[in-house]
Amino acid sequence: MFNPENPPDITASRWLNSDGKISLKQQRGKVVVVAIFQMLCQASLKYGLPQATRLRAAFADSELAVLGLHMAFENHDKQTLEEVEKFLAHSGIEFPVAYDKPSGDAIPTTMKAYELQGTPALLIFDRQGRVRRHYLGAVDDLRLGAEVMALLSEDRNAPREFSIALEKKMAAALVDPNAHVHGPGCGHDHSHDHAHDHDHDHDAPGHVHGPGCKHNH
Repeated sequence: MFNPENPPDITASRWLNSDGKISLKQQRGKVVVVAIFQMLCQASLKYGLPQATRLRAAFADSELAVLGLHMAFENHDKQTLEEVEKFLAHSGIEFPVAYDKPSGDAIPTTMKAYELQGTPALLIFDRQGRVRRHYLGAVDDLRLGAEVMALLSEDRNAPREFSIALEKKMAAALVDPNAHVHGPGCGHDHSHDHAHDHDHDHDAPGHVHGPGCKHNH
């Protein structure tokens, strides 16, 4: 079962836009945002990838790492490693992108490990490498920026109590997105909470997901 306190690394067939393999452990000390997409997912093209590009431009590389994860769980023959490499070059996407390693069935390896449901999606890791958010579907820029800034305020060795207090402040300050329906995404229609708490005694925001390409269980 997926544990946000000790998440697995990304398993990639290859890292694109990178001189070599990138690991999440290498990024410890930074806040990390992983933008999860498919090149044939229209919501990824409209929402996920442009937002990741804006996010990368807004924060210093020394503080925030923006990574991409391409996970093809449909139309595999049209979303090969070679096609994704061409797509990135044509689209001008410059941040590192992992091509999720095939697992032998329809669902690739990292998608399984993180129990991901579709695209576009975001994973946000704190400076200690814990998953603090998992969003499925389009996320408002202001909300994302506010959450990233809040996580950047934590020290790498911040005690757990500091993180819990920060989460409570964010929950109190940010409007519950369950009151809003986001734009379309490529995922199945789940309405459960995708904001991972690293401590389950405090509340974290949930989301209502829009329709889109579906990973059927």
